[in-house]
Amino acid sequence: MADTLRAAKTICELRGWSLSNLPLQKLLYLSHMVHLGRHGQKLAEGPFEAWDLGPVEPRLYRKVKAYGGSSIPNIFSGPIYDSGSPERDSIEFVLNDLSSATPARLVAITHQPHGAWAQNYRPNITGIVIPDDDIRAEYVRRMEKLQNRAVPA
Repeated sequence: MADTLRAAKTICELRGWSLSNLPLQKLLYLSHMVHLGRHGQKLAEGPFEAWDLGPVEPRLYRKVKAYGGSSIPNIFSGPIYDSGSPERDSIEFVLNDLSSATPARLVAITHQPHGAWAQNYRPNITGIVIPDDDIRAEYVRRMEKLQNRAVPA
């Protein structure tokens, strides 16, 4: 079952509680994308919205916004996802792939042209939902692009 705050707590725990709101939002979004693409299920109950700085899960934003650019402490109740669970695997896939990504790099990744955020974003307007079908379609396009690179000419 999708659980935004459990996924966020898992991400923060695996990153040693060093994340601020912006990178947490981006890593959650990308983990949600991977989970939708691999398992056909939501990781965050969402929905994600297309804000100026990228995709945002509003419930999570409201929970952590007081910390601004500072690291978010363990303010989440409940457990993290167990090792080996599909949810944890999706999160770990993203965290391992983006282990050295800066917040600016995460923004660039989530702002790619023709991506789900770009298709739904309207400047200075909040509340625009990024449909999960668009997020899943972006995952498929990204995987096809990777596969095309891996095929010898």
